[in-house]
Amino acid sequence: MPSILLIRHAQASFGSADYDVLSDTGHAQTAALVAGLERRGIRADQVVSGGLRRQRDTAEPCASAVAVPLQIDERWDEYEDRDILTHHSEVAAGLEHLPGDAPLSSRAFQEILNQALAGWIEAGERSHSQETWDQFSTRTQGALSDLAGSLGKGQTALVISSGGVIAALCAALMGLPPTALIAFNHVSINTGIAKLTVGRGGITLVSSNEHAHLEEADPRLITYR
Repeated sequence: MPSILLIRHAQASFGSADYDVLSDTGHAQTAALVAGLERRGIRADQVVSGGLRRQRDTAEPCASAVAVPLQIDERWDEYEDRDILTHHSEVAAGLEHLPGDAPLSSRAFQEILNQALAGWIEAGERSHSQETWDQFSTRTQGALSDLAGSLGKGQTALVISSGGVIAALCAALMGLPPTALIAFNHVSINTGIAKLTVGRGGITLVSSNEHAHLEEADPRLITYR
Protein backbone atom coordinates (compact mmCIF):
# COMPACT_ATOMS: atom_id res chain seq x y z
CA MET A 1 0.00 0.00 0.00
CA PRO A 2 1.49 3.40 -0.94
CA SER A 3 2.17 5.81 1.90
CA ILE A 4 2.84 9.53 2.26
CA LEU A 5 4.69 11.15 5.14
CA LEU A 6 3.71 14.81 5.54
CA ILE A 7 6.49 16.58 7.43
CA ARG A 8 6.35 20.08 8.82
CA HIS A 9 9.46 22.15 8.09
CA ALA A 10 12.03 22.68 10.84
CA GLN A 11 11.97 25.79 13.01
CA ALA A 12 12.31 29.02 11.07
CA SER A 13 13.18 32.50 12.40
CA PHE A 14 10.06 33.91 14.08
CA GLY A 15 10.23 37.61 14.82
CA SER A 16 13.30 38.25 12.67
CA ALA A 17 13.52 40.31 9.50
CA ASP A 18 13.32 37.11 7.42
CA TYR A 19 11.18 34.33 8.87
CA ASP A 20 11.91 32.02 5.95
CA VAL A 21 15.37 31.00 7.25
CA LEU A 22 15.98 27.97 9.46
CA SER A 23 17.22 28.76 12.95
CA ASP A 24 20.12 26.90 14.56
CA THR A 25 17.50 24.78 16.29
CA GLY A 26 15.86 24.19 12.92
CA HIS A 27 19.08 22.79 11.47
CA ALA A 28 19.45 20.49 14.50
CA GLN A 29 15.84 19.33 14.07
CA THR A 30 16.49 18.56 10.40
CA ALA A 31 19.52 16.45 11.33
CA ALA A 32 17.42 14.59 13.92
CA LEU A 33 14.67 14.05 11.33
CA VAL A 34 17.09 12.56 8.80
CA ALA A 35 18.66 10.33 11.47
CA GLY A 36 15.20 9.19 12.57
CA LEU A 37 14.14 8.31 9.04
CA GLU A 38 17.36 6.34 8.56
CA ARG A 39 16.85 4.44 11.84
CA ARG A 40 13.35 3.48 10.74
CA GLY A 41 14.66 2.26 7.39
CA ILE A 42 12.43 4.58 5.39
CA ARG A 43 13.25 4.38 1.68
CA ALA A 44 11.39 7.12 -0.13
CA ASP A 45 10.57 6.95 -3.82
CA GLN A 46 9.69 10.62 -4.03
CA VAL A 47 10.65 13.65 -1.95
CA VAL A 48 8.50 16.73 -2.52
CA SER A 49 8.71 20.22 -1.04
CA GLY A 50 6.89 23.49 -1.33
CA GLY A 51 8.83 26.38 -2.77
CA LEU A 52 9.49 28.25 0.48
CA ARG A 53 13.08 28.37 1.65
CA ARG A 54 12.34 26.86 5.08
CA GLN A 55 10.60 23.95 3.38
CA ARG A 56 13.36 23.37 0.84
CA ASP A 57 16.13 23.63 3.44
CA THR A 58 14.39 20.94 5.49
CA ALA A 59 13.70 18.79 2.43
CA GLU A 60 17.11 18.83 0.77
CA PRO A 61 18.93 16.81 3.48
CA CYS A 62 16.05 14.30 3.43
CA ALA A 63 16.30 13.92 -0.33
CA SER A 64 20.07 13.50 -0.10
CA ALA A 65 19.73 10.85 2.59
CA VAL A 66 17.43 8.69 0.46
CA ALA A 67 19.25 9.52 -2.80
CA VAL A 68 16.11 10.83 -4.52
CA PRO A 69 15.91 14.13 -6.45
CA LEU A 70 13.93 16.83 -4.66
CA GLN A 71 10.76 17.89 -6.47
CA ILE A 72 9.40 21.40 -5.90
CA ASP A 73 5.64 21.89 -6.02
CA GLU A 74 4.51 25.32 -4.83
CA ARG A 75 1.02 24.01 -4.13
CA TRP A 76 2.55 22.80 -0.86
CA ASP A 77 3.39 26.38 0.20
CA GLU A 78 1.88 27.77 3.40
CA TYR A 79 -0.91 30.37 3.42
CA GLU A 80 0.24 34.01 3.55
CA ASP A 81 -0.10 34.80 7.24
CA ARG A 82 0.37 38.57 6.92
CA ASP A 83 -2.19 38.79 4.11
CA ILE A 84 -4.75 36.91 6.21
CA LEU A 85 -4.00 39.07 9.24
CA THR A 86 -4.30 42.23 7.14
CA HIS A 87 -7.83 41.34 6.09
CA HIS A 88 -9.08 39.44 9.12
CA SER A 89 -7.40 41.05 12.13
CA GLU A 90 -7.08 44.55 13.55
CA VAL A 91 -3.55 43.83 14.80
CA ALA A 92 -0.53 44.54 12.62
CA ALA A 93 1.44 41.31 12.98
CA GLY A 94 3.26 38.65 11.06
CA LEU A 95 5.85 35.91 11.35
CA GLU A 96 8.46 38.46 10.39
CA HIS A 97 9.04 41.64 12.37
CA LEU A 98 8.54 44.69 10.18
CA PRO A 99 8.81 48.38 11.14
CA GLY A 100 5.64 49.41 12.96
CA ASP A 101 4.85 45.93 14.24
CA ALA A 102 4.17 45.64 17.95
CA PRO A 103 6.58 43.15 19.59
CA LEU A 104 4.66 39.92 20.20
CA SER A 105 5.54 36.65 21.86
CA SER A 106 4.98 33.48 19.89
CA ARG A 107 2.00 32.64 22.10
CA ALA A 108 0.40 36.06 21.62
CA PHE A 109 0.95 35.90 17.88
CA GLN A 110 -0.66 32.46 17.71
CA GLU A 111 -3.79 33.69 19.50
CA ILE A 112 -4.14 36.58 17.04
CA LEU A 113 -3.50 34.28 14.08
CA ASN A 114 -6.05 31.75 15.31
CA GLN A 115 -8.78 34.40 15.33
CA ALA A 116 -7.77 35.64 11.90
CA LEU A 117 -7.77 32.11 10.48
CA ALA A 118 -11.28 31.55 11.82
CA GLY A 119 -12.45 34.74 10.10
CA TRP A 120 -10.67 33.79 6.88
CA ILE A 121 -12.26 30.36 6.79
CA GLU A 122 -15.71 31.71 7.65
CA ALA A 123 -15.49 34.40 4.95
CA GLY A 124 -14.81 31.84 2.24
CA GLU A 125 -14.97 33.42 -1.21
CA ARG A 126 -16.10 36.72 0.37
CA SER A 127 -12.61 37.25 1.78
CA HIS A 128 -10.54 40.04 0.27
CA SER A 129 -7.28 38.17 0.93
CA GLN A 130 -5.10 37.33 -2.05
CA GLU A 131 -5.89 33.64 -1.58
CA THR A 132 -9.24 32.72 -0.11
CA TRP A 133 -9.76 29.69 2.12
CA ASP A 134 -11.52 27.88 -0.73
CA GLN A 135 -8.57 28.49 -3.05
CA PHE A 136 -6.08 27.37 -0.41
CA SER A 137 -8.06 24.22 0.28
CA THR A 138 -8.41 23.42 -3.42
CA ARG A 139 -4.70 23.79 -4.19
CA THR A 140 -3.46 21.78 -1.21
CA GLN A 141 -5.96 18.97 -1.69
CA GLY A 142 -5.09 18.94 -5.38
CA ALA A 143 -1.40 18.58 -4.54
CA LEU A 144 -2.14 15.66 -2.24
CA SER A 145 -4.45 13.96 -4.72
CA ASP A 146 -1.95 14.24 -7.56
CA LEU A 147 0.88 12.89 -5.43
CA ALA A 148 -1.21 9.98 -4.18
CA GLY A 149 -2.15 9.12 -7.76
CA SER A 150 1.49 9.06 -8.82
CA LEU A 151 2.56 6.42 -6.30
CA GLY A 152 2.88 2.78 -7.25
CA LYS A 153 2.26 -0.24 -5.06
CA GLY A 154 4.32 -0.09 -1.86
CA GLN A 155 5.93 3.24 -2.71
CA THR A 156 6.53 6.02 -0.19
CA ALA A 157 6.66 9.78 -0.65
CA LEU A 158 8.04 12.35 1.76
CA VAL A 159 6.45 15.79 1.60
CA ILE A 160 7.95 18.73 3.45
CA SER A 161 5.37 21.45 3.86
CA SER A 162 4.05 23.73 6.62
CA GLY A 163 1.85 23.49 9.67
CA GLY A 164 -1.23 25.10 8.14
CA VAL A 165 -1.17 22.94 5.03
CA ILE A 166 -0.74 19.73 6.97
CA ALA A 167 -3.35 20.76 9.55
CA ALA A 168 -5.91 21.53 6.85
CA LEU A 169 -5.32 18.21 5.09
CA CYS A 170 -5.48 16.20 8.32
CA ALA A 171 -8.76 17.88 9.31
CA ALA A 172 -10.25 17.17 5.88
CA LEU A 173 -9.15 13.52 5.92
CA MET A 174 -10.82 13.07 9.30
CA GLY A 175 -14.05 14.62 8.03
CA LEU A 176 -13.80 17.53 10.47
CA PRO A 177 -14.99 21.08 9.76
CA PRO A 178 -12.41 23.40 8.19
CA THR A 179 -11.94 25.34 11.43
CA ALA A 180 -10.36 22.18 12.92
CA LEU A 181 -7.26 23.39 11.08
CA ILE A 182 -6.76 25.83 13.95
CA ALA A 183 -6.59 23.13 16.62
CA PHE A 184 -4.23 20.95 14.57
CA ASN A 185 -2.04 23.91 13.67
CA HIS A 186 -1.82 25.16 17.26
CA VAL A 187 0.05 22.03 18.39
CA SER A 188 2.02 21.36 15.20
CA ILE A 189 5.62 20.43 16.03
CA ASN A 190 8.50 21.40 13.77
CA THR A 191 9.50 18.31 11.73
CA GLY A 192 6.44 16.48 13.10
CA ILE A 193 5.26 13.70 10.77
CA ALA A 194 1.73 12.79 9.66
CA LYS A 195 1.44 9.38 7.99
CA LEU A 196 -1.12 8.75 5.27
CA THR A 197 -1.88 5.56 3.39
CA VAL A 198 -3.36 5.34 -0.09
CA GLY A 199 -5.80 2.55 -0.78
CA ARG A 200 -8.78 1.66 -2.90
CA GLY A 201 -11.01 3.59 -0.53
CA GLY A 202 -8.93 6.74 -0.84
CA ILE A 203 -6.39 8.42 1.41
CA THR A 204 -6.41 7.65 5.14
CA LEU A 205 -4.74 9.51 7.99
CA VAL A 206 -2.95 6.91 10.12
CA SER A 207 -1.07 9.15 12.56
CA SER A 208 -0.21 12.83 12.99
CA ASN A 209 2.45 15.03 14.58
CA GLU A 210 4.78 12.08 15.35
CA HIS A 211 8.11 13.38 16.67
CA ALA A 212 9.96 10.51 18.32
CA HIS A 213 13.08 11.51 16.38
CA LEU A 214 13.22 14.74 18.40
CA GLU A 215 12.56 13.04 21.72
CA GLU A 216 15.34 10.56 21.03
CA ALA A 217 17.83 13.20 19.89
CA ASP A 218 17.10 15.90 22.49
CA PRO A 219 13.66 16.82 23.90
CA ARG A 220 14.74 20.46 23.86
CA LEU A 221 14.40 20.30 20.08
CA ILE A 222 10.62 20.07 20.37
CA THR A 223 9.27 23.44 19.21
CA TYR A 224 5.94 24.71 17.91
CA ARG A 225 7.03 27.90 16.13
